[in-house]
Amino acid sequence: MARILAVDDSAAMRQMVGVTLESAGHQVLSASDGDEALELARHETPVDLVITDVNMPKMDGLTLVRELRQLPQYQGVPLLVLTTEASTEKKLAGKEAGATGWIVKPFNPDRLLATIAKVLG
Repeated sequence: MARILAVDDSAAMRQMVGVTLESAGHQVLSASDGDEALELARHETPVDLVITDVNMPKMDGLTLVRELRQLPQYQGVPLLVLTTEASTEKKLAGKEAGATGWIVKPFNPDRLLATIAKVLG
C-alpha cells in the first residue's frame, strides 16, 4: 500500500483522514501545517501521495503544493487538496499551483479512498 502524508491544522481532521487511510492499509505520516509538511518532505523518504488542507497557519496548502512541486522528488507525486473551499477560483488556483485533485470537506471516506486509488493508478 501507499505512504501518504496528510496535512491539516485540525487534529480531528488529521485523525479522521488517518483512520480512513490506515483502514485501507495505507501508511500515514501527518503534519499540522505546510511548514511541518515541507520539512518532512525534504528530510524523509518521499511519500506516494500528499493530501493537504488549504487554510492553515504558517504555510497554506496552495503554497505547500507550489513548494513541493519545486522538489525533484515530488514533481510526479499526486498532491490532493482536501478543503472546505469549493469556489471555482480556489480550485483553479490549486490547479495552477500543481494540485492533482480537489476534494471538498466534509469528505466521504469511500470517495476519498476511490480518488486515492485513481491517482495512484
